[in-house]
Amino acid sequence: MTTATTPTTNKRPEKFVYYFAEGVAEGNAGMKSTLGGKGANLAEMTAIGLPVPPGFTISTDICTSYYAEGGKLPEWVKPEVLKALSRVENNINKKFGDTKNPLLVSVRSGARASMPGMMDTILNLGLNDETVEGLAKSSNNPRFAWDSYRRFIQMYSDVVMGMNSSLLEVSLEDMKAEKNIHNDNDLTTDDLKKLVVKFKDMVKQMTGQNFPSDPFEQLWGAISAVFQSWNTPRAMTYRELHNIPLSWGTAVNIQSMVFGNMGDDSATGVAFTRDPSTGEKKFYGEFLINAQGEDVVAGIRTPQPISLLREAMPGPYKDLETSYQKLETYFKDMQDIEFTIEKNKLWMLQTRNGKRTAKASLQIACDMIDEKLITENEALLRIDPASLDQLLHPTLDPKTTKTLLAKGLPASPGGVCGEIVFTPEEAVELKEKGKKVILARIETSPEDIAGMVAAQGILTTRGGMTSHAAVVARGMGKCCVAGCSEVNIDYVSEQMKVKGYVLKKGDIITLDGGTGEVFLGEVKTIEPKLDGTFDRVMKMADQVRRLKVRTNADTPKDAQTARDFGAEGIGLCRTEHMFFGADRIDAVREMIVAETRSEREKALAKLLPMQRDDFYQLFKIMQGYPVTIRLLDPPLHEFVPHSEKDIEELAKRINYDPAKLKHKIGSLHEFNPMLGHRGCRLAITFPEIYNMQSRAIAEAVAQLTKEGMTLIPEIMIPLVATEKELQILRSQTVEVIEKVQKETGVKFEYQIGTMIELPRAAITAHEIAKYADFFSFGTNDLTQTTLGISRDDAGRFLGSYISEGIFAKDPFVSIDQVGVGTLVKTGVDLGRQTKNGLKVGVCGEHGGDPDSVEFFENINLDYVSCSPFRVPIARLAAARASLKRKARN
Repeated sequence: MTTATTPTTNKRPEKFVYYFAEGVAEGNAGMKSTLGGKGANLAEMTAIGLPVPPGFTISTDICTSYYAEGGKLPEWVKPEVLKALSRVENNINKKFGDTKNPLLVSVRSGARASMPGMMDTILNLGLNDETVEGLAKSSNNPRFAWDSYRRFIQMYSDVVMGMNSSLLEVSLEDMKAEKNIHNDNDLTTDDLKKLVVKFKDMVKQMTGQNFPSDPFEQLWGAISAVFQSWNTPRAMTYRELHNIPLSWGTAVNIQSMVFGNMGDDSATGVAFTRDPSTGEKKFYGEFLINAQGEDVVAGIRTPQPISLLREAMPGPYKDLETSYQKLETYFKDMQDIEFTIEKNKLWMLQTRNGKRTAKASLQIACDMIDEKLITENEALLRIDPASLDQLLHPTLDPKTTKTLLAKGLPASPGGVCGEIVFTPEEAVELKEKGKKVILARIETSPEDIAGMVAAQGILTTRGGMTSHAAVVARGMGKCCVAGCSEVNIDYVSEQMKVKGYVLKKGDIITLDGGTGEVFLGEVKTIEPKLDGTFDRVMKMADQVRRLKVRTNADTPKDAQTARDFGAEGIGLCRTEHMFFGADRIDAVREMIVAETRSEREKALAKLLPMQRDDFYQLFKIMQGYPVTIRLLDPPLHEFVPHSEKDIEELAKRINYDPAKLKHKIGSLHEFNPMLGHRGCRLAITFPEIYNMQSRAIAEAVAQLTKEGMTLIPEIMIPLVATEKELQILRSQTVEVIEKVQKETGVKFEYQIGTMIELPRAAITAHEIAKYADFFSFGTNDLTQTTLGISRDDAGRFLGSYISEGIFAKDPFVSIDQVGVGTLVKTGVDLGRQTKNGLKVGVCGEHGGDPDSVEFFENINLDYVSCSPFRVPIARLAAARASLKRKARN
């Protein structure tokens, strides 16, 4: 069926079937958009003289046509397919559907990007009760023929007819148990004949249809099923996870079958030209004798390491060695290959650039530079920046058995386990006792910060990739799974329910922040180790990138972590996070409930030395690198308690009437605080808040200047919508700084700028720039205010928007280049019209997203700022963006 998620164009291409056989290849490796990765590489392997079974590829255009026809293969496709099939028949002297010497084919998917295991495959197609006898005679191996037939029924009934494949698998296992045998290979020809009869009866019983005996009906059914598999839930999920566009579609590859299940002189296997886990230069893989490809990947039998193939089949192994070395040299990358050996003859079925861990990716890149296979720039372009996350956090041991409870969003990477707690206070208390905890919350708020710091990881049932929990966790390098809606948390009973499990406070769970998975109990983790290859790649990246990379950091620990990862300054210090320390939160609350300016200033005076020390520490760690300090941004209600008990306790501590305090807190309520009394609006109303912070900054700079450090602080005023707001607050800030300079006798340079996070600010940037020394785009809030979407509530529908193709990606993870991006570019261009060379950066979460970094490079930003653990990712992404830009120009 056609859905809103499928392409709808149905234009007949001039050519859409591409043949390949020894000496003939109508496609090549550069045609992945037309032939898919598998088809393009089959053509290329054929062209360079490797032994590839003849076949043909139906282009990705026909996938589009299939959906445009309402889920039907257009009739005009079939004659071209039959022409190509005839060429295969003539090539190998077999005939499709022939009862004496039948041609059997495989029908396999092949998208432009590798999607291993996500789409469908059918092997041994063309068998029926007559052709199986012909295969038995022509091969002189009846057991092989009937084994192929039962395999075909299992695959076809599952993939094409929609039958639950486990039902036939159970019958197979029952027969083995009845005969007291363990391996499929021990079944006799008669056993297999009985299975075929039973399988067909079960297919009729379960589907209401006879198993098709016409090979051509089988062929059209299989081709349609492969196109249909482009839009299965698993394929859609994989595409969303790996940013593979829906419009690409899949090709279909039809090849003459070669058989690894013809006896002990036949085999099948999967191998990598280098170790995909470590990157070590050694042939790595597995094989099975007397088997077909699905046996290796399905785990039906335990495969043997590829090294043993040298002894078992020395001739074919030597050919395989020659082939894999030729492929790696030709493609200049580590290859993932599939092969079959039929009666001691090697056949190559597939090659593609192999999936690898981040560690292997760096090692292979560096080794291939040293081997003169690739240049340093080519190496940078083939390392996925996002994969570096694997190197910077503990990960779960892939060999450990795990029980999956639920899956949420992979908000912040890492693998951690601990006891469940439901309040930040419990997290702090247990941390002090030396226990490891997971803080489980429906959603987090700034009040939870102490518990978030104490916890090993954070689990929330609401919120997206840029929710409070996600942003703060990434900033701390803390594992976080957000928006895990399958989990139901009950604070009152102190338990959470998921998939029939009831987990109580103190029960142990494990989080995988890289996948968003939550597991029952403790899962073993592997600690990250950075080696010389990491440093080498980072230095290579730094030599070619133009964009500077700063960090978002509010604490000395975050700042030092970021510096260790190569950050060139702080692009965003969120001062509100400093206000939640136990030693100062009550002073903040006194300021909030104060009735007069003098009372507020009295409370703020308690905060001044603390803020001054905060800034002093950050400036000192950054050693003269730029530090951008954002003055207070959130609405005041985020700093006050809301439960009766907490309000009463606060009233007692600050000597304030409880009823009056409750009324004051209630008066802070806003219907839409994100667009309410916050940011620069607070300073217009209560200028003393920003005055205290400006003084703290100036006094810290003066002290460090006396100590011999040269630095230029950057003071950022948030949520500016008009030039007048910035004019007033700039004047106010300058007055405070000049007063401190006079008091201390220390002169220093400083800059005052603003955060562009409102559409009006972006389109009037030429006016705002009159009073700004720099712009920093707050793309988190700019995305919210441009799209009219709350990032904390978007999790309820963003998944549907992405699967329906409304958004290509989560706009809070990767910037909406057409909408929000246009506003950023407009703001940059207008600002620099007023002030040529105006310094412009970005400090939203997008600063650590590789695709967004490339966009920021292309619109000439000066720097990006991201959480500390994403600094290496941004450095590599900036280098790749610079190389791509130079290549275009």
